[in-house]
Amino acid sequence: MALVTAAWLVPHGAAASAQTLPGCDAAIAYSQARDGVAVLVLEDGRIACASAGVDVSHELWSGTKSLIGLVAAAAVQDGLLTLDEAAAATITEWRDVPQKNAITIRHLLSMTSGHPSAVGRPQGYAASLDVPLTQAPGTAFQYGPTPLQIFGEILKRKLSAGGQDADPRAYAERRLLQPLGVTVADWRNGPDGQPLMPQGAVMSAKQWARLGEFVRAGGVQNGKPLVDGATLRALFDGSTPNPAYGLTWWLPRATPAKDAVTAATDITQAGGELPQDMVLAAGAGDQRLYVIPSRKLTIVRQARLNMANVLSGKASGWSDRQFLGLLLGS
Repeated sequence: MALVTAAWLVPHGAAASAQTLPGCDAAIAYSQARDGVAVLVLEDGRIACASAGVDVSHELWSGTKSLIGLVAAAAVQDGLLTLDEAAAATITEWRDVPQKNAITIRHLLSMTSGHPSAVGRPQGYAASLDVPLTQAPGTAFQYGPTPLQIFGEILKRKLSAGGQDADPRAYAERRLLQPLGVTVADWRNGPDGQPLMPQGAVMSAKQWARLGEFVRAGGVQNGKPLVDGATLRALFDGSTPNPAYGLTWWLPRATPAKDAVTAATDITQAGGELPQDMVLAAGAGDQRLYVIPSRKLTIVRQARLNMANVLSGKASGWSDRQFLGLLLGS
């Protein structure tokens, strides 16, 4: 196996319960009371807290977006794209379209491309290209599925132009997941039969934790960078419209963004009690992957999704700050 060795499968001191963090039981109970199905904490690569269900696969929902950010970093290393290139260099039908011809790949990954905020079923790649803008590129944070579906079309076209398999899922698995020993149980397709980029990946807590450990190690596998290092670091730089969102990853920063999705995590309201190097992959139903390099921690929380509540905007009662406070004793 690559970066994540067999050691992380063994609890500290080989304790059968693997509960070596003082707040482990309280954090698991908090999660389970809010539809949680799995909690897994790795400390320095070893299990320090685990509930039942860490081997059962669940959809990551928008946690998939953060995986796509890592795929983008691999594509940069492969010379397929750069963050600041115009999307219209590949989406040639945009070259003479005002504002759309100013969209960059960085805009798409940071949700600042100007496409409208939306929650729900994504359109296909080609249909997403026709979604009208509601803001000028780079001026507003508007979270939705369209930018990542457009990124899927860009990646598809670039792979095809390079004579490679044009399936973005196949690229993600060959280039990133398989080298890391990560197994994806499923990956939903959109209405066009293409793999969804903003949601759809299905994996267990143990598999998602492998990706977290890869991020914690700075994108290095067996002593060598598996993705472009500068691009990986850029994933964790917030934008001016939303300092709490980098390129597909959430950050513990104050933000002026007031949309419903930003409000779904309270790490943006933290008063300094959260580690400032923490990064977060988050999905509907409060799916969570927290990576805290300064604490040598990777934390996964998975839950059942109540789609009716999501679509109605009903609050789940989940608090990232409370969960982490219980777990870490802060």
